[in-house]
Amino acid sequence: MSVAVLAPVSGRVVPLTEVGDPVFAQSIVGPGIAVEPADEATEAVAPVDGVVAALHPHAFVVTSPTGVSVLVHLGIDTVRLKGEGFALHVVKGETVRAGQRLVDWSPPAVRAAGFAAVCPVIALDAAPEALRMARDAGTVSVGAELFSWSGG
Repeated sequence: MSVAVLAPVSGRVVPLTEVGDPVFAQSIVGPGIAVEPADEATEAVAPVDGVVAALHPHAFVVTSPTGVSVLVHLGIDTVRLKGEGFALHVVKGETVRAGQRLVDWSPPAVRAAGFAAVCPVIALDAAPEALRMARDAGTVSVGAELFSWSGG
């Protein structure tokens, strides 16, 4: 079985190796890809159908019915913003559909506060060979497929 993982935000696709955090750049928590969001306030959506397994203003994990979990991190070190500038639209444990709005946030405000706004999209605990990238460069629209995850 394969799970399509959708872009949680619109923007420019960048490899994880270009993310300025070694936890993501070295795929320590799992392989994936990142999206550099456009310079406008936006929403982040669920990358897969599933249950919100973890939820913070700056990050969330959605676990699909097949058991795979996708982490979306809205910016780097944005935990230090303590939720300022993020508005949650779901609660932990809620069942969501791929493409459903989860968090409103402002990449320009994140950048103005001195943080990177890039959004790693991580297949938690996946083997790198389990992912097939739908795109590894260029722009992506919110809700478009970023990669598929085999075995999920």
